[in-house]
Amino acid sequence: MFSISRSHTTGIATLCLLGLVLGSAGHVLAQFSAAPTVNKHLYSETANASADIAAAMVTARREHKRIILDFGANWCGDCQVLDFYYRQSPNAEILAKHFLVVHIDTGHVDHNVDVARKYHVPIAHGIPSLAVIDAHGNLLYAEHEKEFEHTSVEAVTAFLNRWKA
Repeated sequence: MFSISRSHTTGIATLCLLGLVLGSAGHVLAQFSAAPTVNKHLYSETANASADIAAAMVTARREHKRIILDFGANWCGDCQVLDFYYRQSPNAEILAKHFLVVHIDTGHVDHNVDVARKYHVPIAHGIPSLAVIDAHGNLLYAEHEKEFEHTSVEAVTAFLNRWKA
């Protein structure tokens, strides 16, 4: 007959719990093992924002997509995080299927101010700031409450699903 002592049972339970913890930690570490990449040149300081928007409208009409105007700057950490969230699943797939993104440099909130004003985006309140337009340039959405300053992948997904074509 085989018998297990109380201390042996406690030891087995501890080993099982340790296995679960290490397994979970391994899963979490696997998620973060690929360091997020940052595009330090996401916003071109020399681009012509109006021309970029006009070109995006031509493509959007042809591809039946909407356009996200992403006002930000390369020095902006929240702008980099938002771009990282754009590249996460399912956001990358939603963007590819339904949107074109035009990155518009705001400098230190002193560049492309006229473009931001045209689309009712109050960049003086902070960046990143977004607007969504249709393929004909009609404004569908303009950020007002700094929704994308401290966001999450899930919040970006909800936003994209709300405004997709």
